[in-house]
Amino acid sequence: MSDTQQLQEEVEFADNPEPRCPCVLLLDTSGSMAGPRIKALNDGLATFREDLLKDSLASRRIEIAIVTFGTEVEIVQDFVTIDNFEPPYLTASGSTPMAAGIERAIDLTDTRKEAYKRNGVSYYRPWVFMITDGQPEGESEEAVRQAAKRVKERESQKGVAFFAVGVEGANMTRLAQIAIRGPVKLQGLRFRDMFVWLSASMQTVSHSEVTDVMVGLQPIGWGHVSQ
Repeated sequence: MSDTQQLQEEVEFADNPEPRCPCVLLLDTSGSMAGPRIKALNDGLATFREDLLKDSLASRRIEIAIVTFGTEVEIVQDFVTIDNFEPPYLTASGSTPMAAGIERAIDLTDTRKEAYKRNGVSYYRPWVFMITDGQPEGESEEAVRQAAKRVKERESQKGVAFFAVGVEGANMTRLAQIAIRGPVKLQGLRFRDMFVWLSASMQTVSHSEVTDVMVGLQPIGWGHVSQ
């Protein structure tokens, strides 16, 4: 780490010493998401920000990062608190390098936790919230197995809470092989409802005691859980 990066960290956490509740939005931007789906996803991100900004404490504690997987895997937004979050405009193209996206998202949470530790900032268990309308494409079975293994290891260590949401067309059986929690099948294009749920759930977490134990989540009314 450079001296400049270290100074930036120190200033950031000095300005806002609140405990952090990190969440990576792991978003499928492959070609099949084009049209109404990517529009609904972009609208949902805007709703997510607006909803969280209503809660002054949550807006300082919840940190959002965005990793997309489509033509390539990209960190579109590194971790920022909601009061500094500007939803990006996402476009859809390419295949579905899901395993690589999962690896990048977990790497990002690991890096952020190290930053918290260096600066004496307490934190809740990070979330990785994946939204996809497909299944891993253009990747070896071994790469997919390794990504799934890493999810399971982090879950068992209480290092990450991994959620998978399948849009119409997603291979729910495949998602169930990757995520420990049953993946949720989104009803139609109810992205706004899903992000309102995510906002409410994360607000609940951010107002609780700092712990790696998952608090009770809001009821899911925007989809159904696959077993």
